Amino acid sequence: MAHILIADDDPILVELVKFRLEGAGHETSVANDGEEAIERIRSDKPDLVVLDSMMPIVPGPEVLRMVKADPETSSIPVVMLTARKGEADVVSAIKSGAADYLTKPFIPQELLVRIEKLLGGGA
Repeated sequence: MAHILIADDDPILVELVKFRLEGAGHETSVANDGEEAIERIRSDKPDLVVLDSMMPIVPGPEVLRMVKADPETSSIPVVMLTARKGEADVVSAIKSGAADYLTKPFIPQELLVRIEKLLGGGA
């Protein structure tokens, strides 16, 4: 299965997403702020990143831009999982290279299905 980085500063949400992904056989790692997310993406090269917009130190949209601008990491799919629901936020994330965009609150099974589709394992 895939290695998925969960980048979010909400420990309850992180545990929920980890539980769902690990229950489906995926390996997970966690970054609690944007700076740590960038470091882990560059060093670990996860198969996919679940990224919150409102992150300490470096905000999610900037993490996304940096990941997509780096030839070493640009092919890693990034799924934005955020409370930001504004049209400008969604459009900006997609234009910046996000593979998908889900808003909180979310359905954990929907997140899993979308991730597995991006990884080539779902319908």
